[in-house]
Amino acid sequence: MQIELTETRPVAGSRLSRAQWMVLLAAFLGWLFDGYEQGLFPLIARPALQSILVAAPGNEGLIGKWMGCITACFLVGAALGGLTFGWLGDRIGRVRAMSLSILTYSLLTGLGYFVRTPSELAVVRFASALGMGGQWALGVALVMECWPEKWRPWLAGLMGIGANVGFLLVGVTARLHPVTSVSWRWIMLVGALPALLVFFIMFAVPESARWLAAARGARTNPVREVFSAGLRKTTLLAMAFASIALIGTWGTVQWLPAWADQLAGAANPSAKANTQMLSALGAIVGAWSAPLIGARLGRRPAYFLLCFASFVVCAGLFRLVHEFSGIFLAMTFLVGAATASFYGWFPLYFPELFPTRMRATGQGLCYNSGRIFAAVGALTQGQLVAHFGGSYARAAAIIALIYLLGMALIWLAPETKGKPLPA
Repeated sequence: MQIELTETRPVAGSRLSRAQWMVLLAAFLGWLFDGYEQGLFPLIARPALQSILVAAPGNEGLIGKWMGCITACFLVGAALGGLTFGWLGDRIGRVRAMSLSILTYSLLTGLGYFVRTPSELAVVRFASALGMGGQWALGVALVMECWPEKWRPWLAGLMGIGANVGFLLVGVTARLHPVTSVSWRWIMLVGALPALLVFFIMFAVPESARWLAAARGARTNPVREVFSAGLRKTTLLAMAFASIALIGTWGTVQWLPAWADQLAGAANPSAKANTQMLSALGAIVGAWSAPLIGARLGRRPAYFLLCFASFVVCAGLFRLVHEFSGIFLAMTFLVGAATASFYGWFPLYFPELFPTRMRATGQGLCYNSGRIFAAVGALTQGQLVAHFGGSYARAAAIIALIYLLGMALIWLAPETKGKPLPA
């Protein structure tokens, strides 16, 4: 069943329709549960691999290699899924494609309960990531097309915190029921529950009026168009901006629970959950603040400041902190805030780069191409952890240098502050 309501078109004045609120709720929940699914592996990775790798449960180098490999599989799957579902969103509509992506990531995550080897875990993470990769571009496109333009910075912040609320919920879940090498499988079953959200989306959420109008026009090839002469430079730069943020996240922050678990030891099984929660709380603050900074200072100065802050706080945590303590948790909060702030900036900036007929494809391509490069970063991090004898901190300190590149590249991009969404 597909609802088509013209009241989702942005309207003059301050009164918002029920349909617009349903769109926002669906997109937020879809991205929240996407974040929950993403946050599962960083939390269970070390205990799960200790359980599966029974021949070498204390070999941190081997565990680090497998963590990097499985994370890379996840990121490649998310990238492919983002491209596929972004293209579907421009072809069959934002709502139908979003429903399919949620079904994919939730049901396939549940299969993780049955894995018996690291290879099987990698396959499950790759397959579930296909659905997770599509959710961001579809949800952002739907919301930005259905709400008045004056709300864009606030909406970007709300969408930015969605996945981080999911990360926080993973930490809360694990805090209430500690994840160990014996009990880690049950949390994979919890990951199947978001499939129920699809019923709400299909029956209560209207399609974007902007997309419906664009779909009635001539058929185009959105993948070819985003690389056309007029957009090629912008597309490539947006891919670079996403890559820098995602390499920083998946090469450093996603390893924090494992590092905390290593530092705290078996005597403190809640250390990784506490680390996850503090990182997620910081991420919520950062993702909410970034688009407001972008609205005030401009998109380019904001990205520069986000890169600068991420570089500084990562250097402080990974180079100066050597034990699990209150300082470790405080720095984790700051690292989470700085490195996740990009995920509030992307929903503000990326929709402003592409016309409606190719918006989901363009956003999905740029964001998920970043995941391909982040997969390389995750593999590199795994190799560095092994090279440094199991030191997550020394490896992460090297990966964090990527933010210096972002501080330089952003000045080559267009400034879109004060401009309407391209038609």
